[in-house]
Amino acid sequence: MHRLELLSATELGRTLDRLASQVLEAAIDPGRLVLVGIPTRGVALAEVLAQRLRELCSRPIAQGSLDPTFHRDDLERVGTRLVQATDLPPHLDDLHVVLVDDVIFTGRTVRAALEALQAWGRPRRVSLLVMVDRGHRELPIQPDFCGRVVPTSRQERIELCLLGIDGEEGVFLVRP
Repeated sequence: MHRLELLSATELGRTLDRLASQVLEAAIDPGRLVLVGIPTRGVALAEVLAQRLRELCSRPIAQGSLDPTFHRDDLERVGTRLVQATDLPPHLDDLHVVLVDDVIFTGRTVRAALEALQAWGRPRRVSLLVMVDRGHRELPIQPDFCGRVVPTSRQERIELCLLGIDGEEGVFLVRP
Protein backbone atom coordinates (compact mmCIF):
# COMPACT_ATOMS: atom_id res chain seq x y z
CA MET A 1 0.00 0.00 0.00
CA HIS A 2 1.15 3.50 -0.84
CA ARG A 3 -0.16 6.39 1.30
CA LEU A 4 -0.09 9.94 -0.05
CA GLU A 5 -0.87 12.95 2.16
CA LEU A 6 -3.60 15.12 0.62
CA LEU A 7 -4.16 17.43 3.60
CA SER A 8 -1.68 17.96 6.41
CA ALA A 9 -2.88 18.52 9.98
CA THR A 10 -2.64 22.30 9.45
CA GLU A 11 -4.52 22.16 6.14
CA LEU A 12 -7.16 19.90 7.68
CA GLY A 13 -7.63 22.42 10.50
CA ARG A 14 -8.11 25.27 8.01
CA THR A 15 -10.55 23.18 6.01
CA LEU A 16 -12.55 22.36 9.13
CA ASP A 17 -12.69 26.06 10.05
CA ARG A 18 -13.92 26.91 6.54
CA LEU A 19 -16.58 24.20 6.62
CA ALA A 20 -17.79 25.34 10.05
CA SER A 21 -18.05 28.92 8.80
CA GLN A 22 -20.00 27.81 5.73
CA VAL A 23 -22.44 25.80 7.83
CA LEU A 24 -22.95 28.72 10.20
CA GLU A 25 -23.57 31.11 7.29
CA ALA A 26 -26.18 28.73 5.84
CA ALA A 27 -27.95 28.22 9.18
CA ILE A 28 -30.87 30.55 9.70
CA ASP A 29 -30.81 29.85 13.43
CA PRO A 30 -27.85 27.99 15.02
CA GLY A 31 -30.24 26.93 17.79
CA ARG A 32 -32.18 24.86 15.22
CA LEU A 33 -29.06 23.24 13.79
CA VAL A 34 -28.12 19.60 14.41
CA LEU A 35 -25.05 17.81 13.05
CA VAL A 36 -25.70 14.13 12.36
CA GLY A 37 -22.65 11.97 11.77
CA ILE A 38 -22.73 8.86 9.62
CA PRO A 39 -20.55 6.07 11.08
CA THR A 40 -17.79 5.61 11.32
CA ARG A 41 -15.66 8.68 10.64
CA GLY A 42 -18.65 10.98 10.06
CA VAL A 43 -19.56 10.75 13.74
CA ALA A 44 -16.09 11.88 14.85
CA LEU A 45 -16.05 14.58 12.17
CA ALA A 46 -19.43 15.89 13.40
CA GLU A 47 -18.02 16.14 16.94
CA VAL A 48 -15.01 18.14 15.74
CA LEU A 49 -17.24 20.45 13.67
CA ALA A 50 -19.67 20.93 16.58
CA GLN A 51 -16.74 22.13 18.72
CA ARG A 52 -15.62 24.58 16.03
CA LEU A 53 -19.18 25.84 15.55
CA ARG A 54 -19.54 26.33 19.31
CA GLU A 55 -16.41 28.52 19.24
CA LEU A 56 -17.79 30.54 16.30
CA CYS A 57 -21.30 31.17 17.63
CA SER A 58 -20.71 30.92 21.41
CA ARG A 59 -23.38 28.29 21.95
CA PRO A 60 -23.48 24.50 21.91
CA ILE A 61 -24.54 22.83 18.67
CA ALA A 62 -26.72 19.72 18.83
CA GLN A 63 -25.25 16.58 17.35
CA GLY A 64 -26.07 12.95 16.92
CA SER A 65 -25.34 9.88 14.85
CA LEU A 66 -27.35 7.86 12.36
CA ASP A 67 -26.35 4.39 11.15
CA PRO A 68 -28.03 3.75 7.77
CA THR A 69 -26.77 0.17 7.36
CA PHE A 70 -30.21 -1.48 7.26
CA HIS A 71 -31.45 1.03 4.69
CA ARG A 72 -28.72 0.25 2.15
CA ASP A 73 -29.64 -1.25 -1.19
CA ASP A 74 -26.19 -2.73 -1.80
CA LEU A 75 -25.46 -4.88 1.27
CA GLU A 76 -24.58 -7.90 -0.89
CA ARG A 77 -21.88 -5.88 -2.63
CA VAL A 78 -20.39 -3.96 0.29
CA GLY A 79 -21.10 -6.40 3.10
CA THR A 80 -22.20 -5.54 6.60
CA ARG A 81 -20.21 -4.22 9.49
CA LEU A 82 -21.05 -4.00 13.15
CA VAL A 83 -24.03 -1.66 13.33
CA GLN A 84 -23.65 1.39 15.57
CA ALA A 85 -26.41 2.90 17.65
CA THR A 86 -28.41 5.77 16.24
CA ASP A 87 -28.49 8.72 18.62
CA LEU A 88 -30.74 11.59 17.53
CA PRO A 89 -32.98 14.17 19.17
CA PRO A 90 -36.49 12.73 19.71
CA HIS A 91 -37.92 14.97 16.99
CA LEU A 92 -36.22 16.52 14.01
CA ASP A 93 -39.24 18.52 12.89
CA ASP A 94 -38.33 22.05 11.79
CA LEU A 95 -34.60 21.54 12.43
CA HIS A 96 -31.77 22.10 9.95
CA VAL A 97 -30.04 18.70 9.84
CA VAL A 98 -26.52 18.55 8.46
CA LEU A 99 -25.55 14.99 7.57
CA VAL A 100 -21.79 14.65 8.07
CA ASP A 101 -19.61 12.01 6.43
CA ASP A 102 -15.90 11.76 5.79
CA VAL A 103 -16.01 10.70 2.13
CA ILE A 104 -18.72 10.61 -0.52
CA PHE A 105 -18.22 7.96 -3.17
CA THR A 106 -21.22 6.36 -4.92
CA GLY A 107 -23.85 8.26 -2.91
CA ARG A 108 -25.54 5.09 -1.68
CA THR A 109 -24.65 5.65 1.99
CA VAL A 110 -26.16 9.14 1.87
CA ARG A 111 -29.30 7.81 0.14
CA ALA A 112 -29.67 5.22 2.89
CA ALA A 113 -29.11 7.90 5.57
CA LEU A 114 -31.82 10.11 4.04
CA GLU A 115 -34.22 7.16 4.11
CA ALA A 116 -33.33 6.33 7.73
CA LEU A 117 -33.72 9.98 8.72
CA GLN A 118 -37.38 9.97 7.64
CA ALA A 119 -38.23 7.66 10.54
CA TRP A 120 -37.21 10.43 12.96
CA GLY A 121 -39.33 13.27 11.64
CA ARG A 122 -39.49 15.89 8.95
CA PRO A 123 -36.56 18.31 9.16
CA ARG A 124 -37.04 21.79 7.73
CA ARG A 125 -33.86 21.29 5.74
CA VAL A 126 -31.26 18.56 5.23
CA SER A 127 -27.77 19.43 4.03
CA LEU A 128 -24.79 17.20 3.34
CA LEU A 129 -21.24 17.94 4.49
CA VAL A 130 -18.30 15.76 3.47
CA MET A 131 -14.59 16.16 3.95
CA VAL A 132 -13.73 14.58 0.56
CA ASP A 133 -15.72 14.03 -2.62
CA ARG A 134 -13.90 11.31 -4.53
CA GLY A 135 -16.30 11.02 -7.47
CA HIS A 136 -17.82 7.85 -8.97
CA ARG A 137 -21.40 8.81 -8.08
CA GLU A 138 -24.09 6.25 -8.90
CA LEU A 139 -26.92 8.48 -7.64
CA PRO A 140 -27.62 12.19 -8.18
CA ILE A 141 -26.45 13.22 -4.71
CA GLN A 142 -24.02 16.10 -4.21
CA PRO A 143 -22.62 17.62 -1.00
CA ASP A 144 -23.68 21.12 0.03
CA PHE A 145 -20.40 21.59 1.90
CA CYS A 146 -17.21 19.89 0.75
CA GLY A 147 -13.68 20.13 2.10
CA ARG A 148 -11.88 18.87 -0.97
CA VAL A 149 -12.68 17.22 -4.32
CA VAL A 150 -10.18 14.45 -5.07
CA PRO A 151 -10.77 12.39 -8.22
CA THR A 152 -9.76 8.80 -7.52
CA SER A 153 -9.78 5.41 -9.18
CA ARG A 154 -12.16 2.82 -7.81
CA GLN A 155 -9.23 0.88 -6.34
CA GLU A 156 -7.97 3.83 -4.28
CA ARG A 157 -9.26 4.83 -0.84
CA ILE A 158 -9.41 8.06 1.10
CA GLU A 159 -8.60 8.06 4.83
CA LEU A 160 -9.55 10.86 7.21
CA CYS A 161 -7.40 10.69 10.32
CA LEU A 162 -8.35 12.61 13.46
CA LEU A 163 -6.03 13.12 16.42
CA GLY A 164 -8.48 11.81 19.06
CA ILE A 165 -8.95 8.52 17.22
CA ASP A 166 -5.84 7.91 15.17
CA GLY A 167 -3.10 9.81 16.98
CA GLU A 168 -2.50 11.83 13.80
CA GLU A 169 -4.45 14.28 11.67
CA GLY A 170 -4.74 14.59 7.94
CA VAL A 171 -6.39 13.26 4.83
CA PHE A 172 -4.62 10.54 2.89
CA LEU A 173 -5.00 8.80 -0.46
CA VAL A 174 -4.26 5.08 -0.20
CA ARG A 175 -3.25 3.25 -3.35
CA PRO A 176 -2.96 -0.52 -3.67
